[in-house]
Amino acid sequence: MKVMLVNGSSRNNGCTYTALCEVERALQEEGIETEIFFIGNEPLADCIACGKCRELGKCAIEDRVNEFVVKARECDGFVFGSPVYYAHPSGRLLSFMDRAFYSGKSAFAFKPAASVLSARRAGTTASFDVINKYFTISSMPVVSSTYWNHVYGSKAEDVLQDKEGLMTMYNIGKNMAWMMKCIALGKENGVPVPENEKVTTSFIR
Repeated sequence: MKVMLVNGSSRNNGCTYTALCEVERALQEEGIETEIFFIGNEPLADCIACGKCRELGKCAIEDRVNEFVVKARECDGFVFGSPVYYAHPSGRLLSFMDRAFYSGKSAFAFKPAASVLSARRAGTTASFDVINKYFTISSMPVVSSTYWNHVYGSKAEDVLQDKEGLMTMYNIGKNMAWMMKCIALGKENGVPVPENEKVTTSFIR
């Protein structure tokens, strides 16, 4: 089993990375393979609603998004991490997730996921809600912890002093490993994933 941890910060080794490393530590203790995927700090295009992904089977814009979706198809769980900007996740991560989830939705369905936020002070719960909506619209079980999934600090050294935040990150990893093992046992015992109905309307009734 493998979990992909996505670093949505513009800093490869900052506060978000530090939080993800603590989740990773717990996962590895449970025998789960991990990979931290840094989305990069170069400008990242937003979805332009061209619809080409339906024809191509991937996003028409060739960048880290397509690379990630290929990897995602081989993964069993995900953690998406972001710093907080004006009470929302980084714009870069949101553009990344918009395109990844729209062009490669099948890579994520029925796989557990968690969101992780880092902030100097406020805006974490609003950002937490934004990322979780990607999971709940994609048939993904949401992994909880023992407190809100966030850490505090303006630099990585500060995060290492946030003992409650680090405990929360560690417990995310433990809970995710448990959920993944339960899902694997279900598959081994013939429990299939649900067959969801698909109805799309162009108006609100």
